[in-house]
Amino acid sequence: MNLIAILLFVLLTIIALVHAYWAFGGRWPGRDEESLVKTVVGTKGLTSMPPFWLTMIVVPLIFAAGYFPLVWVGLAPSLLPNILNWLAMIVLMVVFLGRGLFSYTSLATKMEFEEPFATLDRKYYAPLCLLIGLGFTALFFSQ
Repeated sequence: MNLIAILLFVLLTIIALVHAYWAFGGRWPGRDEESLVKTVVGTKGLTSMPPFWLTMIVVPLIFAAGYFPLVWVGLAPSLLPNILNWLAMIVLMVVFLGRGLFSYTSLATKMEFEEPFATLDRKYYAPLCLLIGLGFTALFFSQ
């Protein structure tokens, strides 16, 4: 289980760092802001990334999500009471599984996301969220 916890931590830390990169004006994997929005946000009609402050709120939340698995398996000190660690693991499990499953629902299809986001979401983003959610699930039920 330690390996799963470490992999979740590394993966979510990388995702947090990519969000920080975007907050500070990074454009990969797009060529410019508009192509970046179409690639990673996908909302029809949106041409600019979320504001710096909003993206920077997400960064520590994603990092914290990666920290909880380390706490769960005893590789990192807990900063919260055990009941809150337990609750966080349930919330993270539900959030990632829900985000991953959402992309395959009729509601997601009706939302008509921009390309290439719509395709990338079904091929990569949603499966990644499902994998992360399954990692949280495996950890949660291992204890």
